[in-house]
Amino acid sequence: MSEIPTESRYAALSKAVLLAAGLVVLLWLCYQVSGVLLLFLFTIIFALILNAPTTWLADRKVPRPLAALLVFGAVLGLLGLLGWLAVPRITEQLSELASNLPTYAQNLSKQLSALFENYPQLQKHLRFDEESLTKELPSLPVLLQRVGQYSLSALGLVFLLIVLLSTVLYMVIEPRPLLKLYLSLFPASRREPAARALGKASKMVIGWMWSNVVVGSLEAALTAIFLNIMDIPGVWVWAALAFFSELVPKIGPYLMAAPPVLVALAIDPTTALWVALFYLVMNELMGDLVMPRVRSSTMNLHPVSSLFLMLIMGSAFGLPGALIATPLTAFIKAFYEEFYLARHPFDEQLDKQVELIMYRRVDTKNSTLEQ
Repeated sequence: MSEIPTESRYAALSKAVLLAAGLVVLLWLCYQVSGVLLLFLFTIIFALILNAPTTWLADRKVPRPLAALLVFGAVLGLLGLLGWLAVPRITEQLSELASNLPTYAQNLSKQLSALFENYPQLQKHLRFDEESLTKELPSLPVLLQRVGQYSLSALGLVFLLIVLLSTVLYMVIEPRPLLKLYLSLFPASRREPAARALGKASKMVIGWMWSNVVVGSLEAALTAIFLNIMDIPGVWVWAALAFFSELVPKIGPYLMAAPPVLVALAIDPTTALWVALFYLVMNELMGDLVMPRVRSSTMNLHPVSSLFLMLIMGSAFGLPGALIATPLTAFIKAFYEEFYLARHPFDEQLDKQVELIMYRRVDTKNSTLEQ
C-alpha cells in the first residue's frame, strides 16, 4: 500500500482539529444563549398552534394577515376574560392562605406530632410555635426587598412576553420565508420527508395543546367541586394548579396535589385522607384512561419517552425545560420516523417478536425466537 503523503496527513489532522474546535465553540455558544434558544422553541410551538386556525380561515378566503390578527385577538381576548374572571378570586384566596399560614403550620405540627407520639425525638422537629414561625418568616425590609426583586423580574417577564407574542405573530402572518429557510437546510432529496416530519410534529403539538386544555379544564372543575364540598380553603388556587398540572406529564398532577393535602391535614387528618384519595383516583383515571384517549389520535407518545426527556430538559433548563419537554418529544418522534424508520422496510414480525420478548419465550441458546 502506498504511504499517505505527509501534507495530506497534516491537512486531514488540521481539518479534524478545526472541526473539533468549531464544535466546542458551537456547544459553548448554545450553552450561553440557551435561554434564547428555549424562547425560540416556545415561539415555534405557539406559532404551530395558532397556524391551524389561521390556515382554516385563510382557506375560507380570509386574507392571511387578517386571519392571523383575528386568531391572535381571539386568543388574547379569551385569556383576558379568563384572567378577569379568575385572577381576582385566586389573588384573594392566595392572600387569605398567606395570612393563615402560621395557623395552618401550627395545626399541621399538632397533627403530625399526634401521629408520631411514639417517636419523641422526631416530634421535636415537627413542632412549630408562633415565635419560631416569626423567626422563619421574612422581616418587612427583607419582604420589601424581595417584592422589588420580583417587580424587576416581572418587568423582564413582560418584556419577554411582548417579544414572544410579536415573534409568534410575525411567524403566523408570513411563515413562507421561515419554511423556505427550514427546507433549505436539507438536500433536495430529503426535503419531502423534512416537510412530512414538520407536518407530523405540528399535528402532535396541536394535539398536545388541546389535550392539556380539555383534560386540565376537567381536572380543574373536579378539583373545585370536590374541595368546595370538603370545605378546603383556597379552592380557586388549587383548581388553577390542577388546570396547569398536565403540562408536566405524570409528575405534575401529584406535585400540584401536595399543597391542598397539607392544608387539609392542618384542618383534619380524615379530611386530608379523603383529599389525598381524591387526587390519587383523579390523577390515575385522567393519566391512564382519559388523557391517552384524548391524545391517541394525534400524539401517540409513550409516557416513558416524555418523562425521560422531561427529566433531561428539567435538569438543563429548570421548569421552562420541563414544560417544553412533551412538544420536543413530538418533534423528535416525527423526525425519527421520517429519517430513520422510513428508510427501513416494514417488519411484519416485529409485533410478534415484541410479544415473545415480553413473555420470555426467546431462545437465547440458539439466538432464535421460539415459535
